[in-house]
Amino acid sequence: MKIFAYTLSTVVLSLMVMSFITMPKASNYHTEKIESVYKTSLNELTPIEKQEAFEYFAATGDCTFKGIKLNGKVKYVTSFPDIKIQYVTSFPDIKVKKVTSFPDKCGEWQIVESFPDFTVQIVTSFPDLKVQLVESFPGMK
Repeated sequence: MKIFAYTLSTVVLSLMVMSFITMPKASNYHTEKIESVYKTSLNELTPIEKQEAFEYFAATGDCTFKGIKLNGKVKYVTSFPDIKIQYVTSFPDIKVKKVTSFPDKCGEWQIVESFPDFTVQIVTSFPDLKVQLVESFPGMK
């Protein structure tokens, strides 16, 4: 009986050691480069994803779009903008207040001609963000 237990424990120990030593099997993974799985425009989001994104912005105080803080010095351009915006009177993505100095809070924009924090282009269709101009309470929904 002792010989059987000794032999069994030796076999089990041998199998455990071999499992650590064996070489991993070659993988057959797809090696194509994926450009991006992230959606970079609000237009690419479904209505449910868009609502969840704005709930996240409101809950966390995150006031960014594509990594750009949505406050600060803004320059209007006609081509190659950081963000395309459309002015609306209802259902905006962000409410913006134009200020003359210290655009520190979310939705406060100071319009400048040089050294902007980001650039925007005003469009009539397919905007990245829908903007409503307000006199008070700027920010995300």
